[in-house]
Amino acid sequence: MSDFVFETDNRALYQKICGFKDQNLVSIGNALMTRLTPRGNSIIISGSKEHCIIAEKMLHVMSDYLEDKPENYEFDRYDLKYLVTLAKSGEKINFAAINRLKIYIPESKKSVYPKSLNQIHYLSEIDKKAVTFAIGPAGTGKTYLAVAAALKEYYNGNIRRIVLTRPAVEAGESLGFLPGDLVQKINPYLRPLYDALFDLVSFEKIEVMIEKNIIEIAPLAYMRGRTLNDAFIILDEAQNTTASQMKMFLTRLGNNSKMVISGDITQIDIEKPKRSGLLLVRKILRKVNDVSFVEFNSEDICRHPVVEQIINAYDEFSGEH
Repeated sequence: MSDFVFETDNRALYQKICGFKDQNLVSIGNALMTRLTPRGNSIIISGSKEHCIIAEKMLHVMSDYLEDKPENYEFDRYDLKYLVTLAKSGEKINFAAINRLKIYIPESKKSVYPKSLNQIHYLSEIDKKAVTFAIGPAGTGKTYLAVAAALKEYYNGNIRRIVLTRPAVEAGESLGFLPGDLVQKINPYLRPLYDALFDLVSFEKIEVMIEKNIIEIAPLAYMRGRTLNDAFIILDEAQNTTASQMKMFLTRLGNNSKMVISGDITQIDIEKPKRSGLLLVRKILRKVNDVSFVEFNSEDICRHPVVEQIINAYDEFSGEH
C-alpha cells in the first residue's frame, strides 16, 4: 500500500474537487480502486502505487479542467467519468484547446461542453469538415451536440438557417397509419430534434425561428430536388435511410453549408437492414476529403448510468448468438 498527497491552497478549488459531502472523492476512489481522504487543504490517496499515481493525476486533471469554467461550475458524474478516462489514458491533455470547443448559446446563456474523448473529436470534426458522420449507441450526445453546434454557427453569423431531418421510419410503423395531417404525422418522428432544441433555447424563441424559416424541420423525403446553401443540415436516425436516400441527402449540400449525419447501426428499422444507407456510406466515403466519421461507444453515454450497462448487456448477448 502507498500513500500520495494532493495539496492546494485554493479553498474553492479544493471544495469543488471534493464535491458535496466528498462524493467526488468517493466516486474517484471507486473508479480507480483507491481511497481518497480529505484532510485540511490536502487529499490523502491510499492504495497500490499504480492506482495512486493515476488518482493523483486525476486530481490534477480536475484542477486544470476548472481553469476556464465559470465560478459556479460543479463536476457532475459525466465529468468524472470522462476525466477518469483521460487520467487512465496517459495522454497529455490540452484543456485550453478542449475548452475552446465549448458551445455557448447566448439566447439561453447555456454552455455545452464535450463530456468524452469521442465528443471532443466529434465537435472538432464538425468545426473542420463539411460533412461529419456520428455513429454509435443512444445517449452518446450525437444529436444533442449537433443541434448545439448548429445553433452556435447560426448565432455566430456563419449560416442563415438550420435544417433538421430524419427518415419517417420507426419500428416498421407507416405514416399512413398515424392519425392527423402531415405535420401531426411527422412530429412524433422529429421529437428528438425538438427536444434538443427546446433544451438549449426557449420554446417561444424556437417557435419564432421556425415561423421565420430559420429552423426547418422536415422528413427526409422533402429534401429531394433541393440545394441547401448557407445552412447547417442535420440528418438524425440515418441508419433508417436506404442507399439511394443517403446519396440524395448528401448531394443536397450547397455553398457555405455543413452536414452532420448521425445514427445507430444496431437499431436499423428498415425492411432490409443490410442495405442501410449508413452502413454503405461508411464503405463508400471513407477516403473522401472533407468527410469525417466519428465512432461512439457505450463509454460515451451521458444518460443514466444504467443505460451504459443495458447497452453492454445487449452487445454481450448479441455476441453469444
